[in-house]
Amino acid sequence: MVSHKEFAAAGKQPGLQVWRIENLDLKPVPKALHGSFFTGDAYLLLFTTSAPSYNIHMWLGDDCSQDESGAVAIFSTQLDDFLGGGPVQFRELQNCESNTFLGYFRSGIKYQKGGVASGFQHVVTNDSNVKRLLHIKGRRAIRATEVDMSWNSFNKGDCFIVDLGKDVYQWCGSECNRFERLKAAEVSLGIRDNERNGRAKVHMVEEGEEPAAIIEALGPKTAIAPSTVDDEKVDTSNRTKGALFMVSDATGAVKVTAVAPSSPFKQAMLSPEECYILDNGVDKNIFVWKGPKANMTERKAAMATGQQFIKDKGYSNKTQIQILPAGAETTMFKQFFCDWKDKDETTGPSKAYTIGRIAKVAQVPFDASSLHSNKAMAAQHGMVDDGKGKVQIWRVEGERVPVDSPLMVTSTDLQAITLSEVKHLSLQTVEQALSEEKHLSLQTVELSGALNPQPSLEALRDPQPSLGALGDSHLALRNPHPASGAPQWGFPLLLFQQ
Repeated sequence: MVSHKEFAAAGKQPGLQVWRIENLDLKPVPKALHGSFFTGDAYLLLFTTSAPSYNIHMWLGDDCSQDESGAVAIFSTQLDDFLGGGPVQFRELQNCESNTFLGYFRSGIKYQKGGVASGFQHVVTNDSNVKRLLHIKGRRAIRATEVDMSWNSFNKGDCFIVDLGKDVYQWCGSECNRFERLKAAEVSLGIRDNERNGRAKVHMVEEGEEPAAIIEALGPKTAIAPSTVDDEKVDTSNRTKGALFMVSDATGAVKVTAVAPSSPFKQAMLSPEECYILDNGVDKNIFVWKGPKANMTERKAAMATGQQFIKDKGYSNKTQIQILPAGAETTMFKQFFCDWKDKDETTGPSKAYTIGRIAKVAQVPFDASSLHSNKAMAAQHGMVDDGKGKVQIWRVEGERVPVDSPLMVTSTDLQAITLSEVKHLSLQTVEQALSEEKHLSLQTVELSGALNPQPSLEALRDPQPSLGALGDSHLALRNPHPASGAPQWGFPLLLFQQ
């Protein structure tokens, strides 16, 4: 078995490992620069879970050479062999990455012009002579693409980052939405913290309010282009359109035979002695399934077989390929089968089995007006504390405004309540995505900073039915491990929005 020296540490620890093809060899990419890809290069990525299980991704830039593309395919096969043939393999193409791949990079991915052939290296640096323009696209998964340093690259519907080294300007078009602004901010902060080690300053710039530094870098401002429509719309109706083919090399040459012309398929169509191609090319996806008893030649040639299938069918070179060993099938693959059952999966309801009798507990309706007198109701509905302690209430209108009556709560105000006599502080915040949420967040930080000792924070979903009417986007922060003697129910600081 051929093994590269870089594989010695592969898969030893959970997390992501990234290599770039340099002179047809593997070179590791510094962790601080994970998510940054040169468009002229090819990359190999390995994601390891704690189980452990593995995902192998080969990423190809639009401008990478045929030699680099072939080299990363060979290394992908060798790494799969080194890990026992169990990893799921993905072929990723620039601008057409899978959701699995994009999920590794919380701050999004960045495309940079050039590559190793042009002398561009992955180096963590504090270089202040950088001058580039990044186009930010995406709401959930971010793509930051380096574009020409010109006003012609801008449009009103997107966000752009003008990176001048010591100063990073986030430019927001007049028609961009708040999701794009938030994602662009994550990229800007990532450049500052990872590429400049915190030594750059981030500036927010609105369209029409460009500072002199941007005008100097880009030249006199010209008319900004209108919003652009996404070039490729996903047709969800095509997600279940596929055909199934069997791959065999019994005659010494790879032969592809049709098994079923269209989905849904039966799981029994997959023989453990063979390899199969599930053709979903209409949605730019090809799946190669490797039977556990298939011969080694077929298993090792899975990626090459998938690539040849794409050529034979005349599909777009942006078509993704997933190599799936038996037992590691993805949800996208299993959706094409009408009767898919995973190993040890049961069907139908199981036989009920109980010991003794279940006590009947009377359900007490929730009534906020009787909270102080009805302890049973408060306990049953899981109230945040036992009602003791001094109560202070503020209404948040940009700043904290004291409220005279401790029981006065209006339907449109933000309330901040503290109970001061619990020794070990914790914090719970429930907020809704309304126009005043930024004020609530600021006041949360200021108020918690004024408390001593400082609250410890952990994010979780609010389970209280009494607060369910506040909306779906609740954020709760609490201390999960109170010290000995502290009441488990104590929440001295509660901020919420009604």
